[in-house]
Amino acid sequence: HFGRLRREDRLSPGNRGCSDGICIIVGTIIGSGIFISPKSVLSNTEAVGPCLLIWAVCGVLAMLGALCFAELGTMITKSGGEYPYLMEAYGPVPAYLFSWVSLMVMKPSSFAIISLSFSEYVCTPFYVGCKPPVIVVKCLAAAAILFITMVNSLSVRLGSYVQNIFTAAKLVIVAIIIISGLVLLAQGNTKNFDNSFEGAQLSVGAISLAFYNGLWAYDGWNQLNYITEELRNPYRNLPLAIIIGIPLVTVCYILINVSYFTVMTATELLQSQAVAVTFGDRVLYPASWVVPLFVAFSTIGAANGSCFTAGRLIYVAGREGHMLKVLSYISVKRLTPAPAIIFHGIIATIYIIPGDINSLVNYFSFAAWLFYGLTILGLIVMRFTRKELERPIKVPIVIPVLVTFISVFLILAPIISKPAWEYLYCVLFILSGLIFYFLFVHYKFGWAQKISKPITMYLQMLMEVVPPEEDPE
Repeated sequence: HFGRLRREDRLSPGNRGCSDGICIIVGTIIGSGIFISPKSVLSNTEAVGPCLLIWAVCGVLAMLGALCFAELGTMITKSGGEYPYLMEAYGPVPAYLFSWVSLMVMKPSSFAIISLSFSEYVCTPFYVGCKPPVIVVKCLAAAAILFITMVNSLSVRLGSYVQNIFTAAKLVIVAIIIISGLVLLAQGNTKNFDNSFEGAQLSVGAISLAFYNGLWAYDGWNQLNYITEELRNPYRNLPLAIIIGIPLVTVCYILINVSYFTVMTATELLQSQAVAVTFGDRVLYPASWVVPLFVAFSTIGAANGSCFTAGRLIYVAGREGHMLKVLSYISVKRLTPAPAIIFHGIIATIYIIPGDINSLVNYFSFAAWLFYGLTILGLIVMRFTRKELERPIKVPIVIPVLVTFISVFLILAPIISKPAWEYLYCVLFILSGLIFYFLFVHYKFGWAQKISKPITMYLQMLMEVVPPEEDPE
């Protein structure tokens, strides 16, 4: 072994303020979602009015969820997102399943969706008037994953700088779309908003699928908790960043959708290959190349943000002994959780091969809301079982109850109304996690150890990584 890293050297704690927090929230939330979801949300609601309504409700839901997470995050100040909360509320099995599903399903599939949407937006301008070939889109997506994995494995600082530059880029494109939309509205392009509730097809299943796609665009509302350990003065900065960041995002999203509808009718929006590109062609022509370029920046930024936090999550799970030990090791020279980030990149690349965006979104949302629901239920449970814990931020009990009910609806409705293969795969994945748990974690079988020891040693030498110092708890 190369010795252990001192705790002070680990993952540079405590040097991010509130503005950094807002930057990360806005940066992770406004990503590829808003450039892809409008189409799916609209195809499930079939009219402009309900579509905008769903965007607003999704924003409210994301903020309520984030406030619950803020209570959890300040009560249990460990990095690693839902993992430590599930651990405290229900013990090791659900927590293990969460880290398993996160590593195998949620993080990589969202990384894959974001990379696919990046490459769709980059390819569309080169294939005018027809769909870009699937193979081109997928190869480009894989290249994007490779690039982001490299940047994040090389340095914490570099990852952070990339994040800030791309956040700026994505706010520019959002501003361009919103401002041009408002100008068009002022000129009186409102015919698409007349009778906006006509022809709405509202079944329970359609609404929940519309929510899946809308909430996919908001995903990242729980991201700030992954970096609780790295925030300065988290009791003030965490809720503040949430209360400023998420409403900011909601307003942006609704305005972006309004802008789309000033230029396109509902039918045209549904036929468009890449919504923002179509918008650019109609409004900004000669300079319409600006749109795909900036959208590409924005999606890369989101993928980078998701990679940054996934690395941290795997690192925490490995530290708790729930994953291969080598995944929790830290690079000696670079101080990044390199093995975790590389592992994440490999799985995401595997998802790109069979997946298309829509089925991946359903697959992802199903798993994600299962665990969001469990986590927030855990918040209610801990109000009774762990009264002694200090709660610097305390939300009214109504909020977690409401969010729990909504998440139950979101999990059950699509399965009952429009059953699809991806939900079954998801459940199978979650259950297969249990097998691994009992083999490798619960009963530490001798032969399992024999296999993993030499692999760990070899990878350690190859990647020059060392175990983090044990936390004195």
